[in-house]
Amino acid sequence: MGKITHCRSKNFHRPTRQRERAMKGFRSVGGAQRFLAAFSGISPHFRPRRHLMTATEYRTEMTTRFAIWDEITGATALPTAA
Repeated sequence: MGKITHCRSKNFHRPTRQRERAMKGFRSVGGAQRFLAAFSGISPHFRPRRHLMTATEYRTEMTTRFAIWDEITGATALPTAA
């Protein structure tokens, strides 16, 4: 009898834990959705289909993609900390 109660009490928290894991530190569901909406367009830019490239092609492609990103975000115009 005690074993069944123990299992039920453990499983009671599962939906809550799953939601917590999905949120990953976001304060609200809306905040998470706004971030993911923007991130879903940016993320593929930095994840080329690596399995279809040689190491040299991959490095060249990533150098190009980071240069594009720096140009778009204006990161090249920022002063460096000395």
